[in-house]
Amino acid sequence: MDFLGINIDKLLNSNDNSNPLMWLVWIIPIFIFMLYGQRIQLQVTSSEINKSLEKLKIYRDETRKELIDYVKNTLKLTEDPSTKLDQYFEYFTIMPADMDPNGIVPKIRHIMRTREDFTREQVKTLSSSMSHLETSKITNILEAVTTLNLLYKTVRHIFLTAKKQNNFPLILPLQMMMPFIMEEAEALKAAVSAFKQGQPIGDGIGPMIVGKMMLNTEKRAVALETVLSEKDFEGRKLYMMKAEGPDATVGRPGEALEKMIEERKPDIIVMVDAALKLEGEDTGSIAHGFGAAIGGIGTERFQIEEVATKHKIPIYAIVIKQSIKEAITLMKKEIADAADKVASQVYDIIKENVKTGQSALVIGVGNTLGVSQ
Repeated sequence: MDFLGINIDKLLNSNDNSNPLMWLVWIIPIFIFMLYGQRIQLQVTSSEINKSLEKLKIYRDETRKELIDYVKNTLKLTEDPSTKLDQYFEYFTIMPADMDPNGIVPKIRHIMRTREDFTREQVKTLSSSMSHLETSKITNILEAVTTLNLLYKTVRHIFLTAKKQNNFPLILPLQMMMPFIMEEAEALKAAVSAFKQGQPIGDGIGPMIVGKMMLNTEKRAVALETVLSEKDFEGRKLYMMKAEGPDATVGRPGEALEKMIEERKPDIIVMVDAALKLEGEDTGSIAHGFGAAIGGIGTERFQIEEVATKHKIPIYAIVIKQSIKEAITLMKKEIADAADKVASQVYDIIKENVKTGQSALVIGVGNTLGVSQ
């Protein structure tokens, strides 16, 4: 084939290594990638991250609108609550100095509880007639929107900084983390609808199991939004603790455990909670272990471990596996179906490790939205 007097077939099939056109065909792309390869990669990566960033912005704006509409319609407000709610989205928490880590956990607990108490009281100011259940639901939705806002602003900051400096090494870790960030963002967006409906979420499986064990027993408050009851079980005393439902709260099990032990020290503690599954694991699968099965920033776990260690009380754990999205959205059937099986296993642990005349404490850990006792 001839083109402008050049035999293309002959040129491409030439075995003459000294052919200058063949050298150009190979050398020019290599030269371009040597000089501009990182910039090309930056542009491709930036395009992918920018799409995710736009999704994050949409999630943030949609959940904000959902919260504002829910507050307006539920509380029948005459004034627009948008300005007041927008202030909450920008709230931040400064962790205490950790140069000397000794005693840092009580400081963190104090700061976080101050934030929780302040947010709860501020939500109550939206309407004097708001029920405790609605207060807890709006507080949880507010936390979800605030977290989405923080995710969006953090990703945007790293992205714009990397683009401004044409810094590919800076944007590469962000690219690797984006799938995990988007998974959490999608879960938070879906969680808003779940909290609005007031139905049990995946994280509520622990309180659901213990709440069922509490049926037909007398409950008493033992700490803020935390209840305790007791009953006899085959010659043993069985104490049961969970957050007070059906409000959207996790209670304060650490504080409740400290108060309870002042009255009566159990011989073992059994904690039931949801746990994030690994890829490939089945939703609703059950695993046994040892130690304080409780999430969060670690203050409640520290408190429980501190008390149990001081009094030499062994801690057994049972967890029900689920993804992060399943944990904060409406409870799936596979998770709910595990309840009776886990309850049976709790009783087996008690029979195997608690002698007649001794006592055991079972704690249902998790958000007890829609789960009574």
